[in-house]
Amino acid sequence: MKEIKSDVVIIGAGPAGAVAGALLAKNGWSVSIVEREMFPRFSIGESLLAQCMESLENADMLEAVKSAGFQFKNGAAFEWDGARTAFDFREKFTPGHGTTFQVQRAKFDKILADEAERQGVKIYYRHSIVSADIAENGAELIAEHNGEDLAFQGRFVLDASGFGRVLPRLLDLDRPSEFPVRESVFTHVEDNITDSNFDRDKILITVNPNERDIWYWLIPFADGRASVGVVGEKEKIAAWGQDPEQILKGAISAAPELAKTLHNAKFDTEIQRIRGYSSNVTKLAGPGFALLGNAGEFLDPVFSSGVTIAMKSAELAAECLHRQLSGESVDWDKEFSVPLKQGVEVFKTYVKAWYDGRFQDVIFYQTEQKEIKGMICSILAGYAWDKKNPFVAAAERRLNTLVEICSAG
Repeated sequence: MKEIKSDVVIIGAGPAGAVAGALLAKNGWSVSIVEREMFPRFSIGESLLAQCMESLENADMLEAVKSAGFQFKNGAAFEWDGARTAFDFREKFTPGHGTTFQVQRAKFDKILADEAERQGVKIYYRHSIVSADIAENGAELIAEHNGEDLAFQGRFVLDASGFGRVLPRLLDLDRPSEFPVRESVFTHVEDNITDSNFDRDKILITVNPNERDIWYWLIPFADGRASVGVVGEKEKIAAWGQDPEQILKGAISAAPELAKTLHNAKFDTEIQRIRGYSSNVTKLAGPGFALLGNAGEFLDPVFSSGVTIAMKSAELAAECLHRQLSGESVDWDKEFSVPLKQGVEVFKTYVKAWYDGRFQDVIFYQTEQKEIKGMICSILAGYAWDKKNPFVAAAERRLNTLVEICSAG
């Protein structure tokens, strides 16, 4: 069996794997990425948050992304039964990047993978991991490629396999998510939007006028196309039918404002569905491995936090791993898992509050409180690790206080 040796083996060449690989290569470590697919390939999750720009900058990938011609994004707009509001990321509380992009992930992920390769990372496409033997002093992953097995050996393994969740599956790390089983039905369209109220520089989140826990995304791209999808508990989604096209078109027609915006849209791409995507694990790191992004925990797509969490986990892991490979002692729980979970728990607080209606009440509250809005805006922009923000440091308590103010207002 052919053996491929490197300091670090990464599973998955998506944003988390590419960023982690580039950061490690920049520090002189040899990195092999084992990727099941061939890039470019379709992936959902096209609306980036401003926090992502910091991670891309640190990985020396930002200029390549800026020059790719993606749709500029400066915030998020919300619509519910005729009520509209918007958050401009440039008006956030937290310092840092205030704009980002809406991206076709096939192109975006390919750019990041190519940049990682340019920086010295070796990517092995169309290699599927079939077994993993991981210990504190080293690891061996067996991958299948064109009917042959290859052994990838390294001193440490990072799992950035996303929804593939390779190590959670092989090492029995999965545990049930706290969230109900929800379903997402989505596609890309030629949007043909002529509505003057529609801002292509923002993602549009629409709440179903009758069921507040059902919502829609509309993400415009730079080429006149857009990503559109609906999210809800599977029993409610099933009320529109069983066929994905029937579900998505029926759901859109049940949201009059969104239907009006998309009335000229051409549905020319396969409509897809994902069910039960929220996930969790017993631990994010162990002897010889760490889980990045969706391979660890995926919350919900409502605030587009997936890529942000993936890149943040990549940065934290790369920093810890650089020190460990250099001979330092690293407490992976204290220095990786805990800091990562702090931001994830902030996002989780607002995701839960979105579905029970509390955070929606805050978002659609009409009285302008500029300072508080800037703090909420920071979270929507992805800055969930900024402890100087009261709505990060004490998320649940501050949110409940704000809900009381909105209710009394």
